[in-house]
Amino acid sequence: MTHAKQLSRRAMLHTSAGALLAGAAGVSPGWAQQAYTSHPASRIGQPQEGPDTPKLTMYMEDLLDKAEARRLKQIGITWVDTQALPAQPWGMDYLQPRVDALKDQGMRIAIMMVRWSFNGGMDPNMSQIVYAGPDREKEISKIKETIVNCGKLGIPVVEYNFYNHRATDGYANVEGRGGATMTEFKYERMKDLPPIAVEGVHTYDQTWSNLEYFLKEVVPVAEKAGVALSLHPNDPPPPMSRGSAQIMNSFSDWKRLIETVNSPSNCLTFDCGVTRELGEDPVVVGNWFASRNRIGQVHFRNVIMRKPREDYTEVFPDEGDNDMFEVMKLLVQNNYKRTIMPEHPRGLDADKALPKDWGGYVGWTYDVAHCKAMLQIALRQVRGV
Repeated sequence: MTHAKQLSRRAMLHTSAGALLAGAAGVSPGWAQQAYTSHPASRIGQPQEGPDTPKLTMYMEDLLDKAEARRLKQIGITWVDTQALPAQPWGMDYLQPRVDALKDQGMRIAIMMVRWSFNGGMDPNMSQIVYAGPDREKEISKIKETIVNCGKLGIPVVEYNFYNHRATDGYANVEGRGGATMTEFKYERMKDLPPIAVEGVHTYDQTWSNLEYFLKEVVPVAEKAGVALSLHPNDPPPPMSRGSAQIMNSFSDWKRLIETVNSPSNCLTFDCGVTRELGEDPVVVGNWFASRNRIGQVHFRNVIMRKPREDYTEVFPDEGDNDMFEVMKLLVQNNYKRTIMPEHPRGLDADKALPKDWGGYVGWTYDVAHCKAMLQIALRQVRGV
């Protein structure tokens, strides 16, 4: 060791010893750690769902199944949507146990879907309403009873369809990124298919007349019960389906729905995917309905559209033509407070390894996570919460 290094070492030891002695004497050296003082941020964490925000929802097949409820709650779903329901009416003996079962899990029913589809076609009872059959009054009275019961139990939305024939004949599965299953619609596949005998052929004006009759019968009941009725637009939305007209496949028809019976209980299910399928801008269309408080539920999904109403592919929410953040932002800006369904999950390999009754859980989880991120960013940007 050199003489210079020895001096340096002696100086360091001398300094350290002095500091220790100073500490013992109650004198703090200049470099000693000071008392810790925290500086918390004015806000902590991320924005969460609340009474004044949109709420995410997804389908629950069995409202009495605790295991299914647990799976949904694990990914942040506390408001559920249900479509696997019996025929009308839904009595209190059916509804009350399901409301109570969910309440025990800290969950609620957000929306219940009237059974319009059944066994691959239209529910025979509901066809009486859509086609103005001889039992129309009887079936409408059942819907009214259901609406009243939902109101008594605090179920806020009853959703329904009004199509002559759902144009599912134009669907086909195709491969998307990584081999995931996408849903493709081409009107070319079905445009020349003949009418179905039990359904008949129904014109645009006839169908609108039947819908108008239905609305004037049930909307006043819904308004009195504090329930919103939410009509899902035609999906798919081609011009014709099996020889019959479609009446909910244009922005002008959607506006006509709301204007036919002007009531806060007469709403549309705003599906930004269908909006794009029509060739419309979901931000423009969504603002029109949200600014009037006429959205009963939001279906939050994306598509790649090639020809309006006739040729498109349903894809992952992060890769289609829609700007999903702008859609979410318009909802927050308009103080939309009902539910958002990040629906139509893509077919993933991981779901093939799960039990069939899990209903595409991995795909749903992906969509829910994407939707929740959009909601949290929109709440932070628009409201600063």
